[in-house]
Amino acid sequence: MSLIQELMNQAAVGGLFNASAIKRFSPAEIREAIQALVATEQTSLACALGDAGMSLYPESEDMLAINGLLAVMNQDWQLAVEFLEDLLTLQGSNTQPFTYVMLVRALRCNLDPVRAIQVVQQGLAAYPEQLELTAEALSLEEYANTLETNGYTH
Repeated sequence: MSLIQELMNQAAVGGLFNASAIKRFSPAEIREAIQALVATEQTSLACALGDAGMSLYPESEDMLAINGLLAVMNQDWQLAVEFLEDLLTLQGSNTQPFTYVMLVRALRCNLDPVRAIQVVQQGLAAYPEQLELTAEALSLEEYANTLETNGYTH
């Protein structure tokens, strides 16, 4: 039985998530189930499954990535930053450009442009030709210049 079917069966009888039933699934399978739930606009269930997945697999790249995206989707910027920074740390030199881009955006939305500039520079050091990172860097540079023009220092 798929994880989605398992969840639907539990929901149909009014039950809460059965941790032992969810634990039978890998982090990748849980991530895929969350993606399917989001695609069918079952975001509450997706978020609950994301929480359950994080409690079972707190150091999983799949769980950190999907929960980071769920936090972005829910505009919970602090939580998004936490998940994405943990993912960045876990992936180290294997961090993908998308992770850098999402973290920079979450930092900007969390009103931390200084850290956003640090992360975009780190991302560009690894991926100097990546267009979205370049665009984020230019936007942050423009923001910093605007602050300086208006008498703010950073």
